[in-house]
Amino acid sequence: MAIIAMTREMGSLGRDVALGLAETLGLALIQHELIEHVADRMHMRESAVNRFLEGKAGLLERWGVDERGLSLYTTEEVLELAAKGDVLIRGWGATYVLAPVAHVVCVRVCAPLEYRVENLMRRIGIDDPKLARKEIERNDAAHGRTMRHLFDVDWQNPLLYDLVLNTSTIPVDDCVATIAGLAQRPAFAATDESRARLADLRLEAKIRTALKDDPRTRDAGQFFDIVLERSGKVTLVGVVHSDAFKALIEEITAGVPGVAEVDNQLTIAVVTSV
Repeated sequence: MAIIAMTREMGSLGRDVALGLAETLGLALIQHELIEHVADRMHMRESAVNRFLEGKAGLLERWGVDERGLSLYTTEEVLELAAKGDVLIRGWGATYVLAPVAHVVCVRVCAPLEYRVENLMRRIGIDDPKLARKEIERNDAAHGRTMRHLFDVDWQNPLLYDLVLNTSTIPVDDCVATIAGLAQRPAFAATDESRARLADLRLEAKIRTALKDDPRTRDAGQFFDIVLERSGKVTLVGVVHSDAFKALIEEITAGVPGVAEVDNQLTIAVVTSV
């Protein structure tokens, strides 16, 4: 059951690597499909979400995007896809979201800027290197902002990945063979522990989005944490403002499918006047 998360730089031929890898391993390739579900859950047009992710949204449009909601819904969608197995998820912060799961191969495909400029000009049929360079730099900047805002990570940090491949020196076919070979190594075989880790992350994401979806607790998740143990036991830790709110959070959490028990350790904030 191979699961691969991939990010790539514009013009690095990462799309070709993803296509070849999906065909070689028989994986479902997920690229733009997530946007429909995420946009629907955020009650936004797909085009608006896409413009935000690509850094093309205007100021007012950016203000209208709930970044925390986008992060939560994206995380849940990525984990749901990973739970099905035999999938390659390209983009969408999947390399960050799935990094804690030992049997997921996280890959970055990159290349020097000049090589990417040449590839982009060839792909879109232009002979203006300045225009191609500008588009690549804009795309890189947008990707960086999105990953910082949604997941608070630097997507260019090589420590986020199991494998970083430079397509200017490693041909696409060799990239495909390298990733496929790594995915089939014992180190990336699913174990009971790694499956449990994925299940815990998935359940945590469901709880967070359930709290986000309920207007009474929409912003609650910023003030406490969720700790999961095996068999669906959930511990809530942190600070809330009232006993009623504490009980409400427990009620919503307990209603999430997969939650077997809730240990509510939330404490009530004591406000004193000076």
